[in-house]
Amino acid sequence: MNPLKQLEACGQSPWLDYLKRSLIEKGELRDLIERDGLKGVTSNPSIFEKAIGESDEYADALKQFQVGADHSISAIYEHLAIADIHGGADVLRSVYEGTQGRDGYISLECSPYLANDTEATVAEASRLWAAVKRPNLMVKVPATSAGIPAIRELIGRGLNINITLLFSVSVYEQVVEAYISGLEDLARAGGDIASIGSVASFFVSRIDTAIDKRLGKLDDKRVVDRLRGKVAIANAKLAYLRYKALFSGPRWERLAAAGAKTQRLLWASTSTKNPAFKDTMYVEALVGRDTVDTMPPATMDALRDHGKVTPDVIEHDVAGARAILAELEQHGISLKQITEELVTEGVRQFADSFDKLFGAIARHRRGDRGKFVIGLGTSELKSAFDEEMENWRKKGRVRRLWAGDKSLWTGTDEDKWVGWLHIVEEELADVDRLQGFAEEIKKRGFTDLVLLGMGGSSLGPEVMAETFGRQSGWPRFHMLDSTDPAQIRAIERAVDLGNTLFIVSSKSGSTLEPNIFMEYFFDRVGAVRGKEKAGEQFVAVTDPGSSLEGRARQLGFAHIFHGVTSIGGRYSVLSKFGLAVAAVMGIDVKRFLETTQPIERACGADVPPAENPGVQLGIAMGVASNRLGRDKVTIVASPGIADLGAWLEQLLAESTGKRGRALIPLAGEPLAATECYGSDRFFAYLELDGSTDPSQRQAMDALEQAGHPVARIRVKDIWHIGQEFFRWEIATAVAGAIVGINPFDQPDVEASKDKTRALTQDYERSHRLPAEAPMFRENGLALYADPRNAAELGRHNTLSGYLRSHFSRVHGGTKAGDYVALLAYIQRDEAYTQALTGMRTRIRDKTRAATCLGFGPRFQHSTGQAYKGGPNSGVFLQITCDDPVDIEVPGHSYSFGVVKAAQASGDLDVLVERGRRALRVHLKNVDTGLSELARAVDSALE
Repeated sequence: MNPLKQLEACGQSPWLDYLKRSLIEKGELRDLIERDGLKGVTSNPSIFEKAIGESDEYADALKQFQVGADHSISAIYEHLAIADIHGGADVLRSVYEGTQGRDGYISLECSPYLANDTEATVAEASRLWAAVKRPNLMVKVPATSAGIPAIRELIGRGLNINITLLFSVSVYEQVVEAYISGLEDLARAGGDIASIGSVASFFVSRIDTAIDKRLGKLDDKRVVDRLRGKVAIANAKLAYLRYKALFSGPRWERLAAAGAKTQRLLWASTSTKNPAFKDTMYVEALVGRDTVDTMPPATMDALRDHGKVTPDVIEHDVAGARAILAELEQHGISLKQITEELVTEGVRQFADSFDKLFGAIARHRRGDRGKFVIGLGTSELKSAFDEEMENWRKKGRVRRLWAGDKSLWTGTDEDKWVGWLHIVEEELADVDRLQGFAEEIKKRGFTDLVLLGMGGSSLGPEVMAETFGRQSGWPRFHMLDSTDPAQIRAIERAVDLGNTLFIVSSKSGSTLEPNIFMEYFFDRVGAVRGKEKAGEQFVAVTDPGSSLEGRARQLGFAHIFHGVTSIGGRYSVLSKFGLAVAAVMGIDVKRFLETTQPIERACGADVPPAENPGVQLGIAMGVASNRLGRDKVTIVASPGIADLGAWLEQLLAESTGKRGRALIPLAGEPLAATECYGSDRFFAYLELDGSTDPSQRQAMDALEQAGHPVARIRVKDIWHIGQEFFRWEIATAVAGAIVGINPFDQPDVEASKDKTRALTQDYERSHRLPAEAPMFRENGLALYADPRNAAELGRHNTLSGYLRSHFSRVHGGTKAGDYVALLAYIQRDEAYTQALTGMRTRIRDKTRAATCLGFGPRFQHSTGQAYKGGPNSGVFLQITCDDPVDIEVPGHSYSFGVVKAAQASGDLDVLVERGRRALRVHLKNVDTGLSELARAVDSALE
């Protein structure tokens, strides 16, 4: 009889603290049962991490599981782990039945991430129990303050529980109380308490490791030699003494009479960590009746080879054990403190192992998403990035983000705005309704589709329209997000009013622009088809109960789609705000969502930062801004997905630009030589396969070689644009946490809206806007500035003189340097965009400052938040114009031109109130005025 078999004769059950698939498939587990009398198996996150993460043994199973569908990291882990648990439980079933349920168990651990959450632990354990469906399963629950009440609840539900991370005798007493109370609860509920098996896993060697570190600091070598390697065994002896006492007396005897089994002590962590100790020291010292000893393979082999088994040795010299613990306290080493620390450390170590395991699975399953690489440029940034990545991993911040933990940000109302995290699954579940709606619209034969919206609710659909192009047999897409009368006329001229579908998009339903757009075009369609039929050509997308919904019902709109109230406008593209429009454009929304889903899983709560592409990008941007002043996120995209830049601008600027901080996004800025860029840049390059611009790639290579951070994202095809929506939403939320703002509010956008509302309401009463006197006129251009800015600019005789003074206030090229923003309240068309882009390019090249270009009022609902709420590093040139032909707004005394003027005035007022460097130039004629302005800018920059 080998020593392992002798344990059975001494009343102790040997269990194996190890599990991997080959152990079962090759028959090794069965051999251990037959040869050594093995009675059970335990596992933990560290064991699974080594089995799954550090070998190729599971590669085929993982690949096969992914063939049918893409799965989350946690789902893959559970699939692999539960298969092993099933196999092990089935092999051990004969032991379970032969010992009448006393032995033959295999253990599966609850996620260590839940160790401090009672309700989550109960739910997780119950779910695992139901998933495994084996009577000889033990679910492992830690002996934390949150775990102990979970133990009672789970025992009361009839589950077998292995209590893990137990170090303290006093905590063990609480565990026994939870077990006995749980049995009583189960008995009262009519359950079979005789079927319940439970062990309390008392960790051994970890105690000596921690104690011996403290002992090494003592000066008395005799004390050190007397106590080193002795405390853990002494502690276990006293725990066994309490076991015998706790499972005696009338209360226990009543349960025992009904068939209850004692909750045995299980000795865990029995391998020696100190090479000076005998490798079987702990196993040999803890032999005792009615206990379990779980050993890793190496310790089991050592015991089999040269171990000595002494019956009931654990009960020897209990007085000596008490003396050891008393002497320890006398020398100022608190066993209580150490055991408390060991529980915390044990949870952390298991969580670390889970992180490593999930990271390994993530690397295996990267799935259907493009390549993502961040070149961090400098060792300083790389060091800061690595530090923050580890900080996020250790503190579980990815899980906190997905849980909507508002303390991750500013602790205000962020938890109410994270509905976008799960929107892909929700919309896939409702995709039939969208597809049915699209087919119904197609049958109507509309030639055109006009989206009436602003900001986040409209920019996402615009990206999809520009990226996918017009689909054969489906309406041509147009978007109106400007109150400029020329823009409105251009839209009206481009469509057949009687054959156009209008989608009115507004989350709140109270946003000024979509409402007056709707009033105008409803009136125009009514003039063509009759007011009673006009509603047939209108669809509303809005939040439930909004004023727009009420108005849409009143006017008989053909459809009303609801948004999700917990999703803000700029995060809404993957909800009905983006998908309803996409469906009408003829885009296969089901395919689009299914293609997006892999990145959602890749960025999921169970994916550690090192393998999480959204989190990595967010940390890189946040750290580059915070640590190195690289707060100008310069977006470069392949021609086929170029319009994505406008959506990214509004996402980043409106989310991060507040409390004097911001990531200032720059889209559409032409690329230049490396010397044109300052040290305040962070570059993001989105390269679409099949649409690569070689000059872009060469420029990115040069910038990275020059030491600039460059994030490179490969987009496999246009269907993967949804992955970029989600990746950047995650990245923005992460960066917001690092920057220290609420990424879901927009306080300064509201400030501009309030100014505009006040001006338009005054106009309704007075029929005029406040008069303004220009500070200078030249060649059909007029300049306006508030007294502070006017004083800073001084007096000049030429337009170029004023502009030279204005641009002299720009401090570009340095860390967290200035940027220049051209804010144009004119028609947004190709010619004007090119003219203004030429100006911004020349400004950038001369000043080395980053440059932005926004068309108003469109930008007010996106980048305008950063301009007003971000750092005072912007230098603004607002461009307004006369409207030769204005358009009246039905039902109001004001016109669209008046609204635009009020918006420009209100926007400038808020910039001035925020102490910004701002100047307004007004063009009498847009064409000649832009040419004149361009000449003046060139002269000013000489």
